[in-house]
Amino acid sequence: MNKKLNIGACFILFVSNVLLSQNITGNFVNLVNHEIKLEGFNGLKTYSISSTTTDEKGNFQFSYSKSDYGVGYLITDENKPFFVILSGEEIEINGKALSYPETIKITNGEENEWFEKYAKEFPRREQALSAWAYLEKIYTLDSLFAIQKTALIAIQGEKKRIKEEDNFFLKGLPTESYVKWFLPTRKLVSSVSTVAQYRPEEVPETINDFRELDYKDPRLYKSGLLKDAIENHFWLLENSDKSLDKVFEEMKVSIDTLLENLAPNEKIFNEVMDYLFDLLEKQSLFQASEYLALKVLNEVSCTIDNNLARQLETYRVMKKGNIAPNIFFDKSSFFNKSNTINKLSDVEAKYTVVAFGASWCPKCNEELPSIVNLYTKWKSKGVEVIFIALEDNQKSFTDFTENFPFLSYSDLKKWDCKIVSDYYVFSTPTIFLLDRKREIILRPNSINQLDAWVDWNLKE
Repeated sequence: MNKKLNIGACFILFVSNVLLSQNITGNFVNLVNHEIKLEGFNGLKTYSISSTTTDEKGNFQFSYSKSDYGVGYLITDENKPFFVILSGEEIEINGKALSYPETIKITNGEENEWFEKYAKEFPRREQALSAWAYLEKIYTLDSLFAIQKTALIAIQGEKKRIKEEDNFFLKGLPTESYVKWFLPTRKLVSSVSTVAQYRPEEVPETINDFRELDYKDPRLYKSGLLKDAIENHFWLLENSDKSLDKVFEEMKVSIDTLLENLAPNEKIFNEVMDYLFDLLEKQSLFQASEYLALKVLNEVSCTIDNNLARQLETYRVMKKGNIAPNIFFDKSSFFNKSNTINKLSDVEAKYTVVAFGASWCPKCNEELPSIVNLYTKWKSKGVEVIFIALEDNQKSFTDFTENFPFLSYSDLKKWDCKIVSDYYVFSTPTIFLLDRKREIILRPNSINQLDAWVDWNLKE
């Protein structure tokens, strides 16, 4: 009896999945017996939905399910993606090949037809708006043209007409359709550089629109826009033609808004915060990344992923102005040269650079050789260097550090090294500049930044 029930349940589940799945069919005449993949988005990552091989005439068919609803893309080994709206409708696509997008037509699927139409018209409207905005400034500010009131009124009228035409199209989309949400969001994300360059008067409104985005919305998570929304939001803040202090104040507001919005969803919270922190670090926006780190660590309504928590903890424990832990050198470990000190506090230089890196780290192989070239100059200005190598092999350590003129050390425990743990190192290279009291003076993002500090602050 139970066996029959199980078979029946499996059959019902199978039928349900079939009924809930939709097809993408079509023909690419130039892609005969060729593999095509259908990919989807999950937050900042992509995943494989399906793959197929075209027949001898270029025909193909995919299936996608309700769990894939959002945006997907077709791709071949030519690496030319073609985006589609996976909204639960049957889709038909025809053309020569993905590498010839101008030949591709949506022949079935209303939402994809609307998407295709808007994708072609929106860039042209944006270009026209930017051109009219440029002319409007000339006819407003240039005394040679400012007297031409009729022309100015015509320019302003055309700007208004273009915006109304765009809004009319978007408002006309069915309320329940995915594109009703997706197209305005895509418009917001994709127009950032144009707004900053040609229509700066729209910057405050655009920043506000980013802050009002629901970053935990499943539609955004499946849209392929999440990464661009984060990047473009903070790029616009950074390039809003305001003082650096004002930029950081605006970033704090945006960070607070994001934290409040994402706190109810721990998975997306951790994913977005991790990405945003790395983004701010790479852009050398350290004041903003420190603010983000401390805010996230103090966020009690959400469980922070262990890796993210450790990465952020470095800003609380190892922030500028704090005293760095003393480093005790185990005589049984490995040094690249004769060592006369037992601990970091034995170093008599006015300043000490403590650098963490490894032979297996590509960035370290780019950055650390420049320390070798700068060491003589730094040492003449009272700056010593201590290198902590995250190695697990003596030969790798010896080969990597044999030409370093400064003290290099490794206990061959890699990430399990106590010094690495004490300094909250989560990536390589990581660099700290300390004074004689081991106060953290600088956490440079690059050797160039550190060298600039030396040149500026230690002038002869």
